[in-house]
Amino acid sequence: MATVSSKPLAVVTGASSGIGFELARQFVKHGYDLLIVAEDTGIHDAATKLHAEGGNVHSIRCDLATHDGVEALCAEMKAMGRPVDAVAINAGVGVGGEFVKTDLAAELKMVHLNVVGVVHLAKRVAVDMVARRQGKILITSSIAATMPGPYEAVYAATKAFDLSFAEALRNELKGCGVTVTALMPGPTETNFFHRAGLDDTKVGVGKKDSAADVARDGFEALMAGKDKVVAGSIKNRIVTLANDVLPDPIKAERHAKMAQPGSGKKAQEKQTKSQ
Repeated sequence: MATVSSKPLAVVTGASSGIGFELARQFVKHGYDLLIVAEDTGIHDAATKLHAEGGNVHSIRCDLATHDGVEALCAEMKAMGRPVDAVAINAGVGVGGEFVKTDLAAELKMVHLNVVGVVHLAKRVAVDMVARRQGKILITSSIAATMPGPYEAVYAATKAFDLSFAEALRNELKGCGVTVTALMPGPTETNFFHRAGLDDTKVGVGKKDSAADVARDGFEALMAGKDKVVAGSIKNRIVTLANDVLPDPIKAERHAKMAQPGSGKKAQEKQTKSQ
């Protein structure tokens, strides 16, 4: 990417596929230059696709679940010699299953990516944005942040952290020209459920929103300077509104029925019988 450009610059993490890629596409569509990052080689394929759509895109592969990975991204941003106008801190993973049976290493890596990496990168970009009194920060949370998440216990907790962090940071930065927006998708058509081991769950086999629709909602909220947006279907907004008033034990039970291992097969069998 050329270091001299009249276009604003955006950074999007977790941009090799899914919501992250569609967020990157939104930035390209609206005239931004891009720095995109992910831990997998698909990030370079994503850059090629965005180039073909007219984007001026630079890609870097690094693991944002590690301190060195976040610092490598920050060094890349600095080396570009231009301010970051917007950042979408979107990289995240899930781990599904019974807590006593899930892999501890996978869950701790998830905490490092979904929580530690978010704080680390936000610290670096927020300091520079506040100094310039200009910038936009998008942090991807989830509607899972509004409820206890049995069978996704650690994941839901990380997303609750992301939501709380985004809203608190927004309050701290009010009046300094920097906005913080939380993106809260519901079940979305991405690789998330497969990677999290949630294929055979009711939520895993159920209807999902398109990543493009979710990204569009997130981008529009970011540009408007909103505090948060429940993206995707009306159902997501209904669930979130209900979670504002329902007791935690009831919310936990509702989530358990959606995410319990084996519930996907039962849901499909029930649907087949009703047809």
